[in-house]
Amino acid sequence: MDLVDALEQTFQHTQGVIGNVRPDQYDNATPCSEWAVHDVLQHMIAVVAGMGAAAAGADRPPFELGPDPAGQFREASATAIAAWRAPGVLDKIIDAGPGPMPGRVVAGINLLDTATHTWDLAKATGQPTQLPAGVAEAALDASRSIISPEIRPGRFAPEASAPSGAGPTEQLVAYLGRNPSV
Repeated sequence: MDLVDALEQTFQHTQGVIGNVRPDQYDNATPCSEWAVHDVLQHMIAVVAGMGAAAAGADRPPFELGPDPAGQFREASATAIAAWRAPGVLDKIIDAGPGPMPGRVVAGINLLDTATHTWDLAKATGQPTQLPAGVAEAALDASRSIISPEIRPGRFAPEASAPSGAGPTEQLVAYLGRNPSV
């Protein structure tokens, strides 16, 4: 699957998950042990907005979670996908925060971060956790090319074991150090 198509499908799936998060769930624990649902929402939408701005060559906008996270995500993801679809953006060098890198890598990070935290939100709020197969496969490919043993400490737990016969979603979350069966 094309990287930007996978990112757009991820955004569409994420929109549905965020739309089903209730304010009374904001304090729920997530698989990101240091973050509650509110924190994951804040992070996800800020990252999508920030990476979209970086892809467009604009300054990273300030972000604060408001009363309509689904609306905020819809706006941020529409702006981001338009930037990622601009001709040549995947081949240019983009500085989205951690330093300049090829646009294709930044888009892969955007895909990986959004898909993973969508799983986290779904898990924390009792929603179905399966990502669309193409999205999970694209995010797993991106994670394998982005996450090296050197960057795991402090960002990702050691790789967990995926259950026998695990599908792409379970393989992705296990690769990222989450327990897919919890």
